[in-house]
Amino acid sequence: MDEIKKVNELYFDKTTENILKELEKTRCEFWNLDRQSANFLNTLIKINNSKNVLEIGTSNGYSGIWILKALAETKGKLTTIEFWEKRQSCARKNFELCAPDVKVEPKIGSAIVVLEDILDEINKGKREKFDFVFIDANKKEYISYFNLIDKMLVKNGIILADNILSHYEKVQDYVNTLFENENYQSQILDLGAGMMLSRRN
Repeated sequence: MDEIKKVNELYFDKTTENILKELEKTRCEFWNLDRQSANFLNTLIKINNSKNVLEIGTSNGYSGIWILKALAETKGKLTTIEFWEKRQSCARKNFELCAPDVKVEPKIGSAIVVLEDILDEINKGKREKFDFVFIDANKKEYISYFNLIDKMLVKNGIILADNILSHYEKVQDYVNTLFENENYQSQILDLGAGMMLSRRN
């Protein structure tokens, strides 16, 4: 079973691998993805050839590094939202060390407020819609995130949400809404803390 769960230990350059291993030591403190889930996130972005990714919940940048490494191949950009300045400051330093050539737009503040601002910019033609969204923030707000994301996601766009099984009671409204929405095809994955993959039709 351990072999089945194994993920390449030297997938990236040495600098990136060293930073990832250091961040993995504080996973419980920062609620980061496990390596297997992060590898899935990275792979999915590349399979989908996503170029405009939104991350809700930057934390110390662990998942963001995996996203940026995928975007380095697809030639894309990451917009990432974090409530705590101290955490995102740490993430920005990690991004600069691991993926200095990939475009990153960090946003600080309440995710809902920032998403409302982003949607306003999209409606005014100041920015493009997203083709991939990764959600890993306040679990009780997942449904509120979706109500905004739904208006800023392109056709065939992907939403990947974490902690679906570990925090099911808090995200149940989100899960039920996605499964009942005829515009989305969704599947819950028993991966890490549980992930829900949704594709806009």
